[in-house]
Amino acid sequence: MNADTLGQLRLDNSFAALPPAFYTRLEPRPLSAPRLLHANEQAAALIGLSPRALQSDEFLRVFSGRQPLPGGQTLAAVYSGHQFGVWAGQLGDGRAHLLGEVQGPQGNWELQLKGSGMTPYSRMGDGRAVLRSSVREYLASEAMHGLGIPTTRALALVVSDDPVMRETMETAAIVTRMSPSFVRFGSFEHWSSRRQVDELRILADYVIDRFYPGCRDPEPGGAPGPDGAVLRLLAEVTRRTALLMADWQAVGFCHGVMNTDNMSILGLTLDYGPYGFMDTFRLDHICNHSDSEGRYAWNRQPSVALWNLYRLGGSLHALVPDVEALRAVLDGYEPTFTRAFHQRMAAKLGLREWRADDEPLLDDFLRLMHDQRADFTLAFRRLADAVRGRPQGFQDLFIDRDAALAWYERLAARHAQEAGGEEGDARARAMDAVNPLYVLRNHLAEQAIRAAKQGDAGEIDTLLALLRDPCTERPGREAYAALPPDWAGGIEVSCSS
Repeated sequence: MNADTLGQLRLDNSFAALPPAFYTRLEPRPLSAPRLLHANEQAAALIGLSPRALQSDEFLRVFSGRQPLPGGQTLAAVYSGHQFGVWAGQLGDGRAHLLGEVQGPQGNWELQLKGSGMTPYSRMGDGRAVLRSSVREYLASEAMHGLGIPTTRALALVVSDDPVMRETMETAAIVTRMSPSFVRFGSFEHWSSRRQVDELRILADYVIDRFYPGCRDPEPGGAPGPDGAVLRLLAEVTRRTALLMADWQAVGFCHGVMNTDNMSILGLTLDYGPYGFMDTFRLDHICNHSDSEGRYAWNRQPSVALWNLYRLGGSLHALVPDVEALRAVLDGYEPTFTRAFHQRMAAKLGLREWRADDEPLLDDFLRLMHDQRADFTLAFRRLADAVRGRPQGFQDLFIDRDAALAWYERLAARHAQEAGGEEGDARARAMDAVNPLYVLRNHLAEQAIRAAKQGDAGEIDTLLALLRDPCTERPGREAYAALPPDWAGGIEVSCSS
């Protein structure tokens, strides 16, 4: 039975049970005259909270930072990290407060306010988030979940007229994020960089016992004892990160700020800032206006993830002196990513299984889209129409329609080689099931932001309904699956987003 009040929730607060060095206990700075712009019933169900509870005064007070979560232990966590490839030293929750950890029907979830005021880790920041960035994060986490991609979730979006200066004066907001854990690669880097091995061991033991208990059990011939458990932890984080990168690449998602402090130890998409789902496909697409050197371009994301894993592996060296053993674990990243990426792309192309000689077919398609500036999402989606015998819509996405048709004929010949494979509508339906029609394009997020500024959450509702089931076409919603309007080209997102 779902709880009608926050006081009925069951809390655990496992991170708060770690030694005080891992965080600072402090209260949020509440918003003035807060208003609940939107609450997410699906996310609320994960913690056993009823829809009725979302409309209560208590809910607004807690998630605007005005009062603590009943039974929670509010804190801001410390971590360090590499930012844009450069060691940045100590970082931490500079504008976030962890309220507590709730025992949900199918697992525990930490609840964290983002934009809830300054902490000892704010450095030069003001501790606030603006409406624009908060709407984008709220929508993005639910969009990624709808695509089946591991992610944090979003519970509530609270707004205020409090002024916040970014490039221009904007208004403040707080988004409530949910995750089984907010521990990052940078959480381990923090203790390793300070040569505080005891704290590093405590953190590793916490993560293993809480989230990866199977790492305590050595495989036949595997390394025994604490060293073996840490190696198996690194192996599982490496595996999950590789699968996450394959997921991102397959839907044309760019994170924008893949710093080590933004990499989840659970393999989740974490910290939505200047992200973007590609419209026009570019192999070297950069979604973050602040990324002047293109470090986090789409085609570099898999290699950056491995670079970040090496930083994590280096942090664990204090616990596992055997460098070759650590390196051997990290060597598993590339084959895991490659295999997963090929599986996802085979399904998008309507192939029952990937063959080694399919590589030129995929590479040529990506190059064709790049050269012809085709829309990433629609190019894959309209392949199914071509399979149904209607290639015109697919060709219309390309400047050189003949080149597009010539490539498609190669794909059709490959389909014909699959003896006993699905044909016609059956193959097309399988392709439609993995190629989304609706993704959170920047202009759709911008439309929701503009409405939210007027106090209207209707566009958020519409987008959530579409993005939670992104592969199912909905009559009357054609505008949400169309090519972006001309004005969308002027949208820029940066680290302040």
